[in-house]
Amino acid sequence: MLKQPAKADQRHSIAAELIAVLAAVTSGQPRVMTIQNGKALPSGPFELGHRSLQSGLRGWVEHQTRHPLGYIEQLYTFADRDRAGDEAQRVISISYLALAREEQAEPADKATWRNWYDYFPWEDHRDGAPHALPDVIIPRLHAWAEAAGDISVRSDRRLRISIAFGLDDHAWNEELVLQRYEVLYEAALVEEAHRSRAEDAKLSVFGPAMAADHRRILATGIARLRAKIKYRPVVFELMPPVFTLLQLQRSVEALAGRQVHKPNFRRLIEQQELVEETGAVTADTGGRPAKLFRFRHDVLAERAVAGTKLPVSRA
Repeated sequence: MLKQPAKADQRHSIAAELIAVLAAVTSGQPRVMTIQNGKALPSGPFELGHRSLQSGLRGWVEHQTRHPLGYIEQLYTFADRDRAGDEAQRVISISYLALAREEQAEPADKATWRNWYDYFPWEDHRDGAPHALPDVIIPRLHAWAEAAGDISVRSDRRLRISIAFGLDDHAWNEELVLQRYEVLYEAALVEEAHRSRAEDAKLSVFGPAMAADHRRILATGIARLRAKIKYRPVVFELMPPVFTLLQLQRSVEALAGRQVHKPNFRRLIEQQELVEETGAVTADTGGRPAKLFRFRHDVLAERAVAGTKLPVSRA
């Protein structure tokens, strides 16, 4: 006789949450839209009345932030039971990456733009490696690695730290944002790993915590965008209608957290014919007037663009 499946525990529930990593670049700084005083990303439950996941996401984000969504793509689905902090409800987080121009609309009263390096201060290498890496973060990670009782675990931790943070024979890879955050989480160096204790929250080098798993989702969005700007011209979704080549370069550097090689960058932009001159100039550069350009939207229809292949490397 077949056994009947056990009845679900009525004390627990499952909910689907839609979360947006809404990114912009303003004055050469990467920004992310937040709610709850910077503690969370725009989000809301997927409801029966929503026509689709994307329509539900757009509805929640525009309601919470009064900001329209342009480019949007699905990121990842998170469902880890031990990361939400609520034993009574299992939350499936369906995340999306969205791109916008910050000046398109003022955010709602409870929504604010935040520099995403506030949450990941170790990721900004535009002026070289942050001092907190060699002074605080790496020593604490090495101490965590050496604290492992098993020699194979110690070896594994050392290797993961070296790869993620560009140590020993490994180069810094700007795309490993999530891997670095996960190592810090496993080492209990970020507040999300031990929400009942607050001592590490006082160390600004590890950034402020976010609700549930939102900082992990933000790390995923940053990594996706850093990879995508190298092979798709999505950076133009973040640019104003007209811009200088220096503004475009600074935007790419802001997203990547690294400098680009200026001559190579301009040569590549010209070779791929992604922009065209407007015939106007701007004097708001602090130096000689600079030419203004605009993105050639028709280039996408003319040919399959392999991508901007932006040379993200130290100058």
